[in-house]
Order: sequence, then C-alpha cells, then structure tokens
Amino acid sequence: MDNRKAENSAERQDPESNSSSSRSKKGSWITFPFIMATVVGTSLAFGGLTSNLIVYLIQEFNIKSISAAEIFNVVNGCITIFPIAGAIVADSFLGCYSVIWISSLISSLGMLIIVMTAALNKLRPPQCENGSSLCISPSGVQLAVLYIGLALASLGMAGSRFTIGPMGANQFDKPKHQEIFFNWYIFAMYTATAISLTVIVYIENSVSWAWGFGISVAANIVGLALFLVGRGFYRQLKPQGSPFTGLARVVIAATRKRNLLLSQNTEDYCQDPETTTFVMPTKFFKFLNHAALKTEGDTDLDGSIKKPWKVCTVKEVEDFKSLSKMLPIWSTALLVSPPLAVQLSMTVIQALAMDRHVGAHFKTPAGSVQVFIFLSTCMTIFFLDRFLFPMWEKFMHRAITPLQRVGIGHLFDVLSMAVLALVEAKRLKLARMHHLQDQDNSVVPMSVFWLVPSFALAGIGEAFHFPGHILFYYQEFPVSLKSTSTAVVALSIGIGFNLGNGLINAVKKTTEWLPDNINRGRLDNVYWLVTILGGLNFCYFLLCSSMYKYQNVEKVTDDAVNEQ
Repeated sequence: MDNRKAENSAERQDPESNSSSSRSKKGSWITFPFIMATVVGTSLAFGGLTSNLIVYLIQEFNIKSISAAEIFNVVNGCITIFPIAGAIVADSFLGCYSVIWISSLISSLGMLIIVMTAALNKLRPPQCENGSSLCISPSGVQLAVLYIGLALASLGMAGSRFTIGPMGANQFDKPKHQEIFFNWYIFAMYTATAISLTVIVYIENSVSWAWGFGISVAANIVGLALFLVGRGFYRQLKPQGSPFTGLARVVIAATRKRNLLLSQNTEDYCQDPETTTFVMPTKFFKFLNHAALKTEGDTDLDGSIKKPWKVCTVKEVEDFKSLSKMLPIWSTALLVSPPLAVQLSMTVIQALAMDRHVGAHFKTPAGSVQVFIFLSTCMTIFFLDRFLFPMWEKFMHRAITPLQRVGIGHLFDVLSMAVLALVEAKRLKLARMHHLQDQDNSVVPMSVFWLVPSFALAGIGEAFHFPGHILFYYQEFPVSLKSTSTAVVALSIGIGFNLGNGLINAVKKTTEWLPDNINRGRLDNVYWLVTILGGLNFCYFLLCSSMYKYQNVEKVTDDAVNEQ
C-alpha cells in the first residue's frame, strides 16, 4: 500500500511523465478498425454521389453531356482541393479529430439536399428523352438547390476523406507500420468506392435515385458514428498554432536581414530551444539563412526569441527549405490528374454510347464501368503489399522508395490513355460503318467491356503512385505539417481536375472533337493529346526525381529492411 501511494504521489508530481505515459497507451492497431470503418463509410458516400453524377445530371436535370462532364470535374476538383483548407485548420487550430467529425456532418447535410432533389419533383425539371430538343432546362431555383447540395457535400467530403489519412498514420510510431497503414487506407477507400460503383449505382439506375443517394447518406452517418465510438483509443496530436505563420516569418526575416553578412559560427544563429547541439543552416537557398542570423535585441538572455518576425530558428529555416525542395516533385503531380479527370468524365459518356448488355436481361449502368479501375487498384495494392515489395526487399536488400512507386504509376497512366485512344478510334470507326454519327443517342454495336484494359492499367498506376505520393509527403514533410502533407496530394488532384476541365473547354472552343453527340466527334484525338502531355510529364518527373535528395525516406527504407 505504501509503495502504491508513493507511485501515485510521484505521478502527481511529474505530470509531463504521466502525460507521456498516457499518450503511449493510445493509438497503434487498436484504432485501425474504427478508422477503416470511417474510411469505408465516407468512400461509399463519395462513390454513391460522384460516380453516377453525370448520368443523374443528364437524365434528371436535362443537362447536356459535355456540360455534365464539366460539372462532374468541378465537384471532384472541389473534393480534392478543399482538403488543404481542412489540413491547415487541423494542423493549426482544431486537430484532425474535430475536422473529421465536423466535415462529416457538413457532407451529410449536403447529401440530404441531393436526396431531396431526387425525391421531390418540384426540385427537378420535367423528364424528357436524353438529347431531345424539347427538353426543358432546370430553373434557377432548381439549379441553386442542386449546387448548394453539391457544394456542401464536396466541402464536407474534402475535410474528412483525406484528413483521416494522416490521423491514422499518427497512431503509429514505426515508419513501416505507417506505410502498411497507407496501403490499406487506399485499399479500403478504393474497395468501398468499387462497391458504390456497382451496388449503389445499380440501385440509383434500377430502383430510384432517392434510394441510392439515401444509402450514401446512411453510409456517411454510420462511418461518422463508428469514428466517434473510437475516440477513447485515438492518439490525438495537439495543434501548435499555424505552422504557416512560421513559414511566413522565415521569408520576412530573411528579407529584412538580406544586407547582413552570413556568419560561419553556429553560435551566431538562433537554435531550436529543444535541441542541445548547435547546427549550421545548410547552403541550399543560402539567402534564407539570414532569417536565423541573430542580431542585437532579437533574443532574450535565456536564448528565447524576443522578436519573432525578425529572427527564426535554424529548424524553421530548414523546414521551409525542405518544402521548397519538394515543389518540383509536387508540380509533376499536376499533370497526372488531368488524364484521370478526362478519363473519369468522358468514359461515362463513352459508355452511354456503347453496348452495355450482359446477357439478355442485364444492362450495366454507365456509371459502373469505372469499377474496374478501383478493382484493379485494390488487387494491385494487395499484390504489392503481400508479395512484390517483400520480394523486392529480400533480393535488393533495400525497400522500394516512394518516388520509384510514383514513377512506375506515371508510366502506367500514360499507357492507359494510349489504350483508351485506340479503343475510341475503333468505336468511332464502327459508328461510321453503321452510319450512326448523325443519330442522337445512338449506341454503337461494341461492348463496353472494351474499356476494361485501359481501366485495368489505370488502376495499376493508381496503386503505385497514389500511396507512393501520400507516403512520400507524410515522411518528408516537417512534423508540424503532417496533416497538410497528405492534403497536398489531394490539392494536386483537385488542380488536375480543373486543368482537365480547362483542357475540355479549350478543345471544345478550338476544335470539333467534342460535340454533344460524341459519335460525330474525335474523342480519340483528345485521348491522344492527353497521352502526349502525360508522356512529357513523365520525362519531367524523371528529371525532378533524379535531382531530389531525400530528407527522411532513405533512412526509413533502410530501417524497414533492418527490422526484417
């Protein structure tokens, strides 16, 4: 009894030790089921909303096919651009946990509005034949309600889908476990999306849109509930204030001291108070070293910073430099997403103009054909995680690096678009042979499953470069920006979707390749254009990656091999 009292007394006297002990008890694999359940719920909701959105806009809102594809790209662009805002809020103020549950509530509200547009006839224009000149366009009020629902759903999904990635990785200490988590995070995300592309899309097309969207809302709410249930197990990193303020301070302090001569003595630079050794700033972007150069009045006698906008620590300067080094790599991701945007939007329109029958009685929904991308991604991730990567480490005595994964993914994406262009050229040839180019809503006698090889290649590419990108940024970003690290991947995808929209608009204005009846156009030329851009971007990536020097990944991969 006396010993127990002494232990309790010691714990009360050392709250920092007690806090550290309680922190160590949280996290790890016990959180995995709750986080994966949340990923599945949000992904089911995402797939149920976006995968069949083009068909919904065409059939229920009488919107022309190319315009519907552009709206689809805007929605996907928003879902992948807004995560950067959620990550900033998570890193700076609320933390990942709060951002995720608040965002899930917002997305549920937006999707409930979408359910209302499907359930209430007054919120939709009168139905008509697809492409008919007698179709009545939606009113301003109907479009306003639709767009408000899409905006809220996009904003909410953006805040939850990608923020949960870094939160899940934060539950693990070992980089190898973080890599495994990201593999299964993507696997769960894509598997759930594949289910929504088949089951939910079938319900939307064959039962009712209201039921399909309603199931998506229910999945989102169930995912949120399971996420909240696991609260007591999560390791939650407390936000330390905006890290972007520190980045801005580096630029301003360096600019203010640009005329001072840099010193060769470590004592002349402001050091991180948590470090016990003095370090010199690196020579990369040498100009920024001025920000850490101490002058009279910058610091107090104990070494703490007195004027934060006039001097920064060496660590803050080096964090800024590490982000700058990654910008060229990040820029290569901008041109990976336009092919994805064009493929996801235009192949739905392609599928509407192809034979989708399976047997005599079943007709594949146009929005479901992309399920082969997600199935291919899931199967490839499983194969890579269980077989290929362990074999690589065994025979090469070194783990494959994230950038190597990204490069392989880029190559498969280019091949996918080339195959898609060849398939579309064959489809257009058949359309001309059967004189279908002058008939609206005509279906070419060519099976929609001709698209599967391209989708399979795209899925393999996703399995390589998507987890590779996320892992690369998570391991290379400064600790204070872990949530933002994965959001920048989403940001590049979002910008890519908008670039894809810009490409579609440019093609529409300057060529005759994309009329509303694609049998009259040359969609294959659009695919070839995207293939060429992807090939040039692949060469650019090889140049940037060959010049990049890892901050942490080489150590991580060596440690991973040594653990085995």
